[in-house]
Amino acid sequence: MSPEKVEITQRIRTIIAACLCLVLGGSRFAMAQTDLSSFGDASPHTKATVILSSDMAKPGDTILAGVDLKMDAGWHIYWKNPGSAGIPTEIKWHLPAGISAGEIQWPLPKKIPPVDLTAYGFEDEVVLIVPLTLASNLPSGPLDLSADLSWLECKEQCVPGKTSVKTTLNIGSETKPSSSAQVIQTWAGKVPKKVSDWTVSAWWEPTTNADERTLIIAGRHLSGLGSNATLGKVDFYPDANDHYEIDGAIEKSQVPNFDFAIRKPFKKLDGDWPTNITGTLALEIGNAMGGTDVSFPVAASAPPAEMSVSSETDGSDFGSKPLWLKLVYAFIGGLILNIMPCVLPVIALKILGFVSEARSSPGHVRVLGGIYAAGVLFSFAALATIVIAIKAAGHQISWGMQFGNPVFIVCLATLVTLIALNLFGIFEVNLGSRVMDSAGELASKRGAPGAFFNGVLATALGTPCTAPFLGAALGFAFVQSAPVILLFFLTVGLGLASPYVILSWNPAWLKFLPKPGIWMEKFKIAMGFPMLATVVWLVNIAVSSYGRHTLWLGIFLVIIAAAAWVFGEFFQRGRKHVNLALAAVLILVVGGYAYALEEELQWRKVQPPEAGGGTSENIPGGILWQPWSPKAVADARAAGHPVLVDFTATWCFTCQVNKKTSIEIPAVRSKLSSLNFVALVGDNTLVPDSIIKELARFKRAGVPLVLVYPKDLEKSPIVLPEVLTPGIVLNALEKAAK
Repeated sequence: MSPEKVEITQRIRTIIAACLCLVLGGSRFAMAQTDLSSFGDASPHTKATVILSSDMAKPGDTILAGVDLKMDAGWHIYWKNPGSAGIPTEIKWHLPAGISAGEIQWPLPKKIPPVDLTAYGFEDEVVLIVPLTLASNLPSGPLDLSADLSWLECKEQCVPGKTSVKTTLNIGSETKPSSSAQVIQTWAGKVPKKVSDWTVSAWWEPTTNADERTLIIAGRHLSGLGSNATLGKVDFYPDANDHYEIDGAIEKSQVPNFDFAIRKPFKKLDGDWPTNITGTLALEIGNAMGGTDVSFPVAASAPPAEMSVSSETDGSDFGSKPLWLKLVYAFIGGLILNIMPCVLPVIALKILGFVSEARSSPGHVRVLGGIYAAGVLFSFAALATIVIAIKAAGHQISWGMQFGNPVFIVCLATLVTLIALNLFGIFEVNLGSRVMDSAGELASKRGAPGAFFNGVLATALGTPCTAPFLGAALGFAFVQSAPVILLFFLTVGLGLASPYVILSWNPAWLKFLPKPGIWMEKFKIAMGFPMLATVVWLVNIAVSSYGRHTLWLGIFLVIIAAAAWVFGEFFQRGRKHVNLALAAVLILVVGGYAYALEEELQWRKVQPPEAGGGTSENIPGGILWQPWSPKAVADARAAGHPVLVDFTATWCFTCQVNKKTSIEIPAVRSKLSSLNFVALVGDNTLVPDSIIKELARFKRAGVPLVLVYPKDLEKSPIVLPEVLTPGIVLNALEKAAK
């Protein structure tokens, strides 16, 4: 629009507003865009002061100034976009050389609607925030700051007002907060920020009117709001624009795959229909009202309805299956866990236990099988309780989420190290001992304690693995009520424990096991090596949280090993200086913990996971992975690319096997390149909420999840099975490229 047209438009708005003021008896929305220079000083209905976040500041600092405007009851002033009529508050600074003022940071306004007009403004009080940048060469001493303010205040009538405000800032060698710092901080928190938590789409509804349409604005929260953080009121406050007007009226709508959708009347004043719109989303989440600045393109028509999901797995269309069949899937998934690599070290110990008890009475063997099952079910019940509690607190949940907590990883790595050392015969722990934990001895001990602890350990090491059938079953359970979650977890536990229960209740089958002998001691020692491999795997997981400082976890485990050796060699089997040996053990354990874990590793200072999808280390000559996000998927498909998405985690053994055998291989790399695929990776190692929500959207409880999005936007994404083969991946890539 030309300057002449802008001026004409402003004059027309002024005349219309003035007429409304007369016709409506002094409407509170009159006199838009009026020149305030002809009016007198401060109105009695608004009091203005200026406050600073610092009484003293250093050269080179940036401080915040707050223009505090207090209105009498029933009166209001206007936002940066006043709406249908009104005038935004203006600040003209008079600052000494070396200080510059930034743009006004406007807190989220209120909608102030009369019968037929809508305005955006503030009632009671508002503090407009302005950043002040200080030059690095400012001399020490006091500096006077002043500003001229002008506004339009309205109640039954509208009254222009203006005043001047001033304050003093001291320049010194340090920055000292002022008594108003907390007030400014509070109001700064009410200023909408540009954030990436929301993805917003907009499109026009079909219409035959040449200058008026209905705009649909829909949004989706990328990381999930949580079960308790319900989304209440939603509105859109547009930025001021001379080419169009967006009416304040609002109507809620329902659009698949979006958390909200609203309809807004839209009127074009001149030019073409806009292809991009900016403004502020006003969102009520829980009981808090907040805002986020957004800029979004406007499409010519609505996007396709939410895509259905095509599946290459046995769990397809899982939600439509009857409950009894879903429980069968959960049982089968638990059964398959017995052959997953995560659980194999414990299974070997369990077989060793069966051999040890093979010549016992049938009743005794059955009792031990039942105790093992009790250990498994106890552990799964505990996991279910944790899941239910986390869900009730409004957080996202997933299978194996405890492996995203580095504190859990450190504790488990220490425990498994002790188990390995015990298997090697480094030390023995009697149940009556008061020194050191008995966990290492329990894992290989005969009788009830060993049986129960093996069940607990099998569960702990089995949770990072997702077996076929298991992901779909738990994905369904996680969105159900607490009793259903508990039922599914116990069913998975029954599947994990069932082979040993069946074997213990059929003692005749034990005759196929080798007879006890000296080989058992050698076998027990040999089983210590898989346990050490498990420790290496756990330390590798810890790298995601601690980085190069993970070295100190390894040092701590070496110190624990040294303490265990001293304990076994000089305290248990030695005859002299046993008290000195015990003192050495205590010094090693306490000193190693205090220095290696607390001071150097700082193992309990857990950083929260990032909201995004994470990144992956690209192998030279391998697939070029990019970080996953819903926007990255949408952008790639909009550009005509099919997309491969791999949701994975360092602690997920199945994920790593899939990657080595079926994804990061020459045939797949060649196919991705020739078909112009975009490859995205979602790193779930630290269990970010955004990925948990995406897994839930595809009815999965945890990783691995591999998706193949077709190039055709109207086709459904293909969900691959938990366990992959090269043929499955290549076939899906071919199908998606058609």
